[in-house]
Amino acid sequence: MVDKFKTQESENDVTTFLKGIEDTQKKTDCFVLLEIFERLSGKPWKIWGKNIIGFWKYHYIYASGREGDSMRTGFSARLGGISIYIMPGYEFWNMQEHLMKLWKYKAWKSCLNIKKLSDIDLWILESIIRLGLDELKTKYPE
Repeated sequence: MVDKFKTQESENDVTTFLKGIEDTQKKTDCFVLLEIFERLSGKPWKIWGKNIIGFWKYHYIYASGREGDSMRTGFSARLGGISIYIMPGYEFWNMQEHLMKLWKYKAWKSCLNIKKLSDIDLWILESIIRLGLDELKTKYPE
């Protein structure tokens, strides 16, 4: 059975989306994140749904037979801050050690919420993104 999620790839333009963010600090932070995610993933972005900037699509198949497509990583500007998505989730093996060093955040499942980049350690964030991409690559190689 192929999943039909609400969040699908779109052809919307990321630059137009990011320029439309009214909060100047959030807009600046998102352009910084865009550069970080492009560099770490080595893949171009796609807008997923209306406001998620996702990188490096993969196809998954669960033991149940359920399958679908998703981004491997990404981020989104939200009303309360910025959400950062690590698709293997923030609960896998040694992620907790890194999260303890990140500073101000809230995390659950595959979503990490921050107010602004100055609230976190960017080097630790980059490590978390790399770990998530590496973990996902072992389960779902290209």
